[in-house]
Amino acid sequence: MEYYNYIKALHLIFVITWFAGLFYIPRLFIYQIEANAKKEPERSILTDQLKLMTKRLWFIITWPSAILASIFAFSLLYMIPEWLQQPWMHVKLGFVVLLYAYHIKCHLIFKQLQKDVVKWSSNQMRIWNEGSTLILFSVIFLVIVRDAINWIYGVAGIFVLAIMLMLGIKLYKRIRAKNPDA
Repeated sequence: MEYYNYIKALHLIFVITWFAGLFYIPRLFIYQIEANAKKEPERSILTDQLKLMTKRLWFIITWPSAILASIFAFSLLYMIPEWLQQPWMHVKLGFVVLLYAYHIKCHLIFKQLQKDVVKWSSNQMRIWNEGSTLILFSVIFLVIVRDAINWIYGVAGIFVLAIMLMLGIKLYKRIRAKNPDA
């Protein structure tokens, strides 16, 4: 237990950097998808640069952060195994599994885009981009609140957040339709 705070701090640091990568990688995917629609030579210049940026983000920040966040999380669970008996931890671990599924799907999209295979529209990717936001909000509220009655408010809050994010995406789409440089 003497190292608990250090391990917890490292876990939080790598969770933050993992989410930073998961927030930014779909944004780079959006730019790459939109660059594919441009004419040459702009298309090649942009896609080559964006491929390099996504590769560096993915393999230097995002994947290592995911692995290190998990290692420190397992260390914390080893130190305090009683957490595994608590319902909030079961729900949190469910969200972590969902986060890894999101991460792996991002990896598949990354591999496709590295090969210039575009299967998503930029608007679909904008919606996809909000997945990690919803997971983050869910986990943070769950870990901080831990109270079953407040989970109801948390779930309602997540739905409200999702609706607000979707409305924001629609509003941005309208703004871009009027002003493509927005």
